[in-house]
Amino acid sequence: MAHRMRRTILAGAATALALALTTACTPDPAPSPTPTGFASEEDAFAAAEATYRAYVDALNDVDFAQPMSFEPALAWTTGDANAADRKDFSASHAEGVTFEGSFKVASFTGVSYDEQNTTIRASTCLDVSGTDVLDSTGKSTVAPDRPPVIALNLAFTGSETPTALALSSATATDGGACSP
Repeated sequence: MAHRMRRTILAGAATALALALTTACTPDPAPSPTPTGFASEEDAFAAAEATYRAYVDALNDVDFAQPMSFEPALAWTTGDANAADRKDFSASHAEGVTFEGSFKVASFTGVSYDEQNTTIRASTCLDVSGTDVLDSTGKSTVAPDRPPVIALNLAFTGSETPTALALSSATATDGGACSP
């Protein structure tokens, strides 16, 4: 793809040079749009992983008692993921819920990349073993049979973040292939 893009740029430059040499004082043509997206599928998957890891890091810093702490995590989301987080964060704040511990990304695998729509699908295993959610009385609300690692299907879309992506959805998989 990079070779094809380089060839297209060189052909465009040659055409522009030929036009400049054969025309007198004509105004410069309007710049043509540049391709968007990532240079390769690997780059897209790397950006998606960096986006997800940044989101998880920000999520680990959320303090439900401090609504301003929600913003860094929300900045990495869009669409359904953003709406779900806003709802969950707001409810947790209202109910006096406390989060303890840290999530860890155990694995991340790129699944598909739609270059035309800048959408990426991936799967991840999120280690939740070191986390707990406490109600307003300090009692754990985590089910005793919660698996220590949760399999998730993720979707990302183009966005104005440092990685050019935002998490648009995250859904738990049925019987995912994650193990502790």
